[in-house]
Amino acid sequence: MSGWPMQAVPARVSGIELNQICDVADMAREDPDVIKLWIGESDLPTPDFIREAAAAAMLAGHTRYTYSLGVPALRDALSRYHARRLDVAVAADRFSVTAGGVQAVMQAFQAILEPGDEVIVPVPTWPNLIEIVRILGGVVVPVPYRLENGAFRLDLDDVAQAITPRSKAIAINSPSNPTGWIMPREQTVAVRDMARRRGLWLISDEVYAHFTYDGGRAPSFLEICEPTDRLIVVNTFSKNWCMTGWRIGWLIFPQGMATVFDNLSQYNTTSVATFVQHAAIAALDRGDDVIDGLVRRAAAGREIICDALERLPQVRVIRPQGTFYFFFAVDGMTDGYGTAVRLLKEAKVGVAPGSAFGPGGAPFLRVCFAVAPDRIAEASERIAGFFRGERAGKAA
Repeated sequence: MSGWPMQAVPARVSGIELNQICDVADMAREDPDVIKLWIGESDLPTPDFIREAAAAAMLAGHTRYTYSLGVPALRDALSRYHARRLDVAVAADRFSVTAGGVQAVMQAFQAILEPGDEVIVPVPTWPNLIEIVRILGGVVVPVPYRLENGAFRLDLDDVAQAITPRSKAIAINSPSNPTGWIMPREQTVAVRDMARRRGLWLISDEVYAHFTYDGGRAPSFLEICEPTDRLIVVNTFSKNWCMTGWRIGWLIFPQGMATVFDNLSQYNTTSVATFVQHAAIAALDRGDDVIDGLVRRAAAGREIICDALERLPQVRVIRPQGTFYFFFAVDGMTDGYGTAVRLLKEAKVGVAPGSAFGPGGAPFLRVCFAVAPDRIAEASERIAGFFRGERAGKAA
């Protein structure tokens, strides 16, 4: 029996790239012997007080349709969280609650893109961003990071040269998945000014703002932009509170765009599950210690895996400034996907191939170190053993 003819599907959909990260993960999600470092999530369960808040909300009857932009109590809690943890004042009426960070990005671009519009994106980058722009008929204009003095760097001259009359937005993810790069504060100001001069939108993915390792937190565009600037900030509950499976996130839109995002939420999802929103309120109001503990845990994992792999002659270690990802280059590697599959089968470690992250990613592999330090240590030994054996095999 033949399959459905792909020519019957719009090119922007039929041309969606296979998500190599999920493809590798699907090979062994249920294998207990695999150390799973492929997807960006902690190995800890959602804290009890958040789960209990969800259960209590269900028992209290919070199981019906609700406001498309999110229950008012959650939007108020988001405003308090930004004031307390990020030291920025964002009015509650500028938040929209979404079904995870992915949908926040989707709605952000739904709100601004026309077919053929260009989005400038530093690469390598999160594959969902690239495909969301493509699904909506936009065009990604990649701007490669430069690798200098053992660190990733974004050259703003490269960004400026990428702007054309079709440019609609600049998408910044800082701290960056997968590179771990953090945009310096002076660059946030320069990019803001560039966007203002050219009439461009800024889409800022600030999911990993707390996961930094050189003191403080990552700079936010919210600190330097006015409520009426063309800025949309996307975020999620997934990373800070171990809530990846709950599918709840948020975005911050410019003052005056509430109706736009109310409508987009209505026709995308109607609303996020009401009892999940009540659990999210508990996460925001009572979860500061959870965030701080996860950051400390990730910092320990970062040191373990970077120290272990920098002893390997064919591995180039680029210590991440932020996020909980280690993006390391392997000299001579021409097939990152194949290497990831071999690591899974031979070393029982799940990693993400760098080729999943678009232009410039092919020589790299990505691991998530937001798991228990002893598991990171064991994974590091397995990965090191794999590459030592591969090198010995080539020498023989």
